[in-house]
Amino acid sequence: MMCSIIKRVSFLFTIFFVTQLSAQERILIFSKTTGFRHESIEHGVAVLKQLISSKNMLVDHSEDSQLFTDSILSRYDALVFLSTTGDIFNESQKAAFVRFIQSGKGFLGIHAASDTEFNWPWYGQLVGGYFSSHPAVQDAQIRVVNQKHLATKHLPKIWFHRDEWYDFKSVKEGLHILMDLDETSYKGGKMGKFHPIAWYQEFDGGRSFYTGLGHTLETFDEEKFQTHVLGGLRYVLKKK
Repeated sequence: MMCSIIKRVSFLFTIFFVTQLSAQERILIFSKTTGFRHESIEHGVAVLKQLISSKNMLVDHSEDSQLFTDSILSRYDALVFLSTTGDIFNESQKAAFVRFIQSGKGFLGIHAASDTEFNWPWYGQLVGGYFSSHPAVQDAQIRVVNQKHLATKHLPKIWFHRDEWYDFKSVKEGLHILMDLDETSYKGGKMGKFHPIAWYQEFDGGRSFYTGLGHTLETFDEEKFQTHVLGGLRYVLKKK
């Protein structure tokens, strides 16, 4: 009798525990590279895993594109592409990725996520633009043009930051720009007066957020950047 009660309690606890876990958002950090590999990736993964976990979300990390199937991606609520580069998917994996976004899920791209899948137009539209070039790492002045968004409301109107400043090509029309760069504040910018560096959008049934910041190890230790990324993640998860 007692053994039966114990088994029953154990069963109910297991069901409760699994239910609680299933109610939490689950995030996949993906950092596969077939081109240039950023030195900051490993440190960035460690920082992001800690940050995401601290917000009561479950988080996994992988560089295995074979995870991009319908059944595996269905476990996740958002994907974080951390400085991915090059062509990283085959056709079936691309199709599963598209269906993931079309199901209403979220995408967050950091830095070299825009230096990925140049021959796949859908991906370029999802990110919002492609990497073109960059000068040396240096300090620059970021103009925060939207201080109401979850990713920027903690920032001053002018944010001085040190990073590798991407120039972009094929920047999509209609993006909601959060921050842009003052090219007079650093050397080597090639985009002119319109130089967005972080933006968001609704796309193909889901939500997308991109930030060009995130080249250096030190950036991931900066509280302003951490809050910026977490705000972007909250946006793609449709959290207020």
